[in-house]
Amino acid sequence: MLSVAALYFAFHNVPLYGLLKYLKSINYLWTIPAVFLVLVSFFIRALRWQFILETSHKINVWRAFRPLMIGFMINCILPGRVGEIARPMILQKKEKIPFATGIATVVAERVFDVGALVVFAVITFVSIEINPQAEIVFGDFHLNRSALEVLFNRMIIIGVLLLVAIIMVSIPVIRRAIQRVILAIPSLFLFAGNSLKAKITAKLCEPLNRFVDNIALGFMLIKYPKKIFICTLYSLAVWMTAALSYYVFSLGSPGINLSFAEMYAVMVIICLFIALPSVPGFWGVWEAGGVFALSLFGVSANAAAGFTLANHGIQLFPVIVVGFISAIITSVNIWQVSYEKKTVELQKS
Repeated sequence: MLSVAALYFAFHNVPLYGLLKYLKSINYLWTIPAVFLVLVSFFIRALRWQFILETSHKINVWRAFRPLMIGFMINCILPGRVGEIARPMILQKKEKIPFATGIATVVAERVFDVGALVVFAVITFVSIEINPQAEIVFGDFHLNRSALEVLFNRMIIIGVLLLVAIIMVSIPVIRRAIQRVILAIPSLFLFAGNSLKAKITAKLCEPLNRFVDNIALGFMLIKYPKKIFICTLYSLAVWMTAALSYYVFSLGSPGINLSFAEMYAVMVIICLFIALPSVPGFWGVWEAGGVFALSLFGVSANAAAGFTLANHGIQLFPVIVVGFISAIITSVNIWQVSYEKKTVELQKS
């Protein structure tokens, strides 16, 4: 429902004929370098993920690249962000890396991503003039500079909370305290016999403690300041390269005369929008974010809608194609991964 509403918001002021005419006017030769940069950004992601995994398990970059592309491809075609769970599942099957360790490295990646986005968001507000009077009404929401500042502040809070959780699990004293609390769970069943308490310990407490240990293994990176610095550089490179792909494609798009810094700001705003629940591939919320962001820089509705729609395809379709190829190479059944993800959720509930 949100995706449908967002699609309406993005295109309701754009006549279909005008949109098609704009799409035809784009110089699609710029697609070639733009797609190349998209794939380079994902390769840098794979290098970063391999580097994070290296603290506990060594794998080569291609063994990290293929699960990563499969995960992002699954996010593009299946609902529920299944791809976030698919990556550690594939690592568990192919590389014998514990699932909890794999998921911890994915969370660590997200912390670096949020950190990089926050840094560039701050730079955006300090260095780029965004018209404070610009406003677009989206249902009950008034999208303007103030609303963006609120969203960025929330992003900072989320990043800090994730970082605190990582630090807590990574510190041995705190981790052992958490594990003692877990081992004390059977004592809460006051009227249970010793045999039942022993079963609870064996079936619940001990697996949970192993899970905590494996998560801590995935967060071992935090013990090495040099590695954190290198991962930070990787993260900045990921987002700079992604923004460059936006900018390069804009060079062949009529009516889009933004600087690289302004195009980076557009990408950051789109990232905020696609964090909302949506259909696979972020269709609708991506377009809403793009049209809103471009309108802040004075781009016409027709050009904003056409560019955002075409750029969305350029950002997603290469990922889907390379992800499918990676799934074939690694013999991964994406539908089976989806089923196993649902099974894990049911077991947790």
